[in-house]
Amino acid sequence: MFRMWVKLFADNRLVGDTVICDGSEDTRTHKVLSALDRACRHFDLPGPIWLESTIRDFREFAKCRFNKDSFVEQIDFDYMELHVIEED
Repeated sequence: MFRMWVKLFADNRLVGDTVICDGSEDTRTHKVLSALDRACRHFDLPGPIWLESTIRDFREFAKCRFNKDSFVEQIDFDYMELHVIEED
């Protein structure tokens, strides 16, 4: 089972979170992108832009942050954090 915890923060406070589970046989990349898409739909957000620094952090730590610069549209929080909490 693959599980990713997606959290929204504003003023250093957790303002929203969800855990996305994926039991499919897809690759890790597909699971991550699918979980991010599902979380964005859950929070009614546009998809963020993956920058090189974001990709590097996610590969190294299985955790990354998307700040306001990662979104094309205006958002009402400071950053969104992805954290893989379980992998197959």
